[in-house]
This record gives sequence, C-alpha cells and structure tokens, in this order.
Amino acid sequence: MEYELSALMICLLLFTGVVSGFINTLAGGGSMITLPALMMLGMPVDVANATNRVGVLMQSLTGVKGFSDQDRLDKSAIFPILVPTIVGALAGSLLASFMPVWVLKPVLLGSMITMALVMVVRPQAIIPVDGTEPYKLTDRPVAGLGLFLAGVYGGFVQAGVGFILIAALAGGLRFDLVRTNALKNLCTAVFSGVALVIFAMRGQVWWIPGLILAVGSVAGAMASVRFTINVSQNTLKWILFVMVTATCVGAVFL
Repeated sequence: MEYELSALMICLLLFTGVVSGFINTLAGGGSMITLPALMMLGMPVDVANATNRVGVLMQSLTGVKGFSDQDRLDKSAIFPILVPTIVGALAGSLLASFMPVWVLKPVLLGSMITMALVMVVRPQAIIPVDGTEPYKLTDRPVAGLGLFLAGVYGGFVQAGVGFILIAALAGGLRFDLVRTNALKNLCTAVFSGVALVIFAMRGQVWWIPGLILAVGSVAGAMASVRFTINVSQNTLKWILFVMVTATCVGAVFL
C-alpha cells in the first residue's frame, strides 16, 4: 500500500512519539496517541498496531538503559519475570496476526477501570508503601499469571499494557513504582521485540513511519527516566491514576 509522508505528518509522528515515550516509560497509555496518528497515514488497524511496535521497542530499550544506569533495575528479578512474559507474548503476537484487535478491548477496559477504582478505594493494594520488601515470583505465583496475561495482551495489542504490568509488578510483587517502571520497560521491550519480528515476517510493518515515531519515542523516554527518578512516590501514584483514567476514556472511543 502506498502512502505519502508530508512535513506535517513527520512532525506529528515525532511529536506523538515524544509524548508516547514519556508517558509509556512513566506509566502507560501512550499508544492511545500513536495508533490514531499512524492511522492518519491510511494504515489499516493491524498495520498501525504492528508499526507502532517500532517506537515502543526503542522507547522501552531506552527506558531500561536509563533506569539501569541509575541502579533502579532489579537485575535479580529479570529472568523469573521475563519467562511468563515471553511465553505470553509469543501467544499474543500469533493471535494478533490472525484476529482483529478489538477482541481484547473489553478485557483491557475492564482491567483499567478496576485498577482505577482500587487506586481510589485501596491504593496500597496497587502502590506499596515506601520500604516494602518485594516478593519473589515463587512466593506470589498469581503475579506470574498476571505477567503471562500481560505478555499475551502486549503481544496482541500494545495500548494500555503498561497498566497490566504495573498491577502485576507493583500490586503483585510489591516493587516500588520506580523499580516497577524499570522492570515494566524491560518486559515491554521483550514482548515488543517478539511481536515486531512476527509482524515483520507477515509484512505488516511500515518501517519509515515506524522509525520516525521511534526517534521521538527515544527522546520522550530519556526525559521520562530523569523525571521518574527525581519525583516522589506519591507524585508517581497520582500521575499513574490520571493516566489510567485518561486511558479508560480513550479506550471507550478508540
């Protein structure tokens, strides 16, 4: 399918990439912005979903490096967390190549509404208090199920998956929000890479728009890591609540 990239469209992709990179690294929901921008080029929904992974992969890798450089990436947790995530991502990516994206929309919306309500009624269930010692995955097998489901959803469609990962990592395993975001970006990078390979093999990725989006995404992710490191846990909690609520509203209309 042919398309034409105007200067205005390039600027739009760069701008949405910056915004998406910032909020995805910090919380989630950035793909609610980038998917419509990609579809403005005339992309079908499945192609936009696939092309979006280029930016998501690059912003996630940038976030992982930034948090690791600041010693906020819990390296001992990487392998046990990635195993269920990768298995889920493989399943979700294969499903996404053959099934319409809207199939999982009700699941995402229901999960985010539940998360927003819990954050208001019982915030400590999602956001651990300062000084809480994280659990190992063997101590909380239900968190492993959450990571597997996050992988399935993330492999299927990117939009909003960060919130599912936060629920599993902060709510289930009790990591603080900064370390949660570090591990969340790692998980996102892995299943985005898996999904991108599968989508590319099926010819569903438009590389030039995807790479333009990625340039903005990297810049946004770099700024987001600096911001996340320097603000309080309480500030991050309220930003997360606002983003969950905003994404719920966006999911209704997308």
